[in-house]
Amino acid sequence: MKARINWTGAASFLGESGSGHQVQMDGPPAEGGKNQGPRPMEMMLLGLGGCTSFDVMSILKKARQDVTDCVTEIEAERADSVPSVFTRIHIHFRVTGHKLKDKQVARAVELSAEKYCSASIMLEKAGVEITHDYSIHEA
Repeated sequence: MKARINWTGAASFLGESGSGHQVQMDGPPAEGGKNQGPRPMEMMLLGLGGCTSFDVMSILKKARQDVTDCVTEIEAERADSVPSVFTRIHIHFRVTGHKLKDKQVARAVELSAEKYCSASIMLEKAGVEITHDYSIHEA
């Protein structure tokens, strides 16, 4: 896996993934940026959310659950001093569908957290406390 980051001026960077997709990252105006894209640490949270959401949906699909929507909300806390690493992250899955089984959703979240989500497991090994929960909503 590869990535390339090109500085585009001030506090702005264009990231390109190995698969050829691009994303603009930028800093806040107070740091010389123009607020034209997410911050790099926000990108880490987005990557974590995408990784675990992918797992949960894949597991629920294999369990033949009729999911119509899944929204993953993430809240993170960072250290007050430099480096301002993540200290705690909470991930909430809001799963909507037809007659979803609580046991299946719980198992999907658990498997992602403990076995499949590389991003989550890597952050936990770095000392980040990560918690998960979910809610189920009838479509």
